Amino acid sequence: MAISKAAQDYHEKMFPGYQSKFLETDPEFIERFDNFAFDEVVNQVQLDDRTTMMSHLAYLLGCQGIDEFRAMLPAALNFGVTPVEVKEIVYQAVAYLGIGRVFPFLHAVNDVLTQRGVALPLAPQSATTTENRLEAGEQAQIDIFGEGMRGFAQSGPDESRHINRWLADNCFGDYYTRKGLDYKQREMITFCFLAAQGGCEPQLTSHAAANMKIGNDKAFLIDIISVNVPFIGYPRSLNALRCVNEAAGR
Repeated sequence: MAISKAAQDYHEKMFPGYQSKFLETDPEFIERFDNFAFDEVVNQVQLDDRTTMMSHLAYLLGCQGIDEFRAMLPAALNFGVTPVEVKEIVYQAVAYLGIGRVFPFLHAVNDVLTQRGVALPLAPQSATTTENRLEAGEQAQIDIFGEGMRGFAQSGPDESRHINRWLADNCFGDYYTRKGLDYKQREMITFCFLAAQGGCEPQLTSHAAANMKIGNDKAFLIDIISVNVPFIGYPRSLNALRCVNEAAGR
């Protein structure tokens, strides 16, 4: 068996001039993996390269694949994902994964960007202030999920109402309102974070529905799941597919 020309060409686009050491140490494995991931899978889906790479980065954050993230980040940049977009993916991940899991990825991004001559910090992308983040966050929730989110920040039992407020002012007001990514891209990466980490099926179903509401249709989400099977494996991919089907049937 040999690595197909299509897989070789795709690998060359990702990593120009690079030859993996696995070709020497694990040739049978790398032939099967590259032919699957970089030929069979990418030619099954109808995604542009930038979206594919953005989803890979978000999935790798979600599953804590730091070494593969560090390896794939240059490929994402080579495929046109901008430094601002990369930073926005990592920043938004904090709301869904927590800083404890995102911290090493932020370091990895800074290392790779610095090595490529990108001056840090990047241009500011914040679009809210301390005074308006709650209002702006609630509006983002309404824009994405619908009118049922109006007043959500003030809802719920007294002892836990603050968490609903934080969802509005922190998760949405601090992150979703930022420039650099639009709502469709932000909902797509949120779907990836949730699908990759597992154990978040209620939230994943809700965000699958939100994706479809704002234009990331069922076929698009199935493509996002499909193109990331090599990076996340089958169990969580099948769970994500079930959540998409459930959301589509609502």
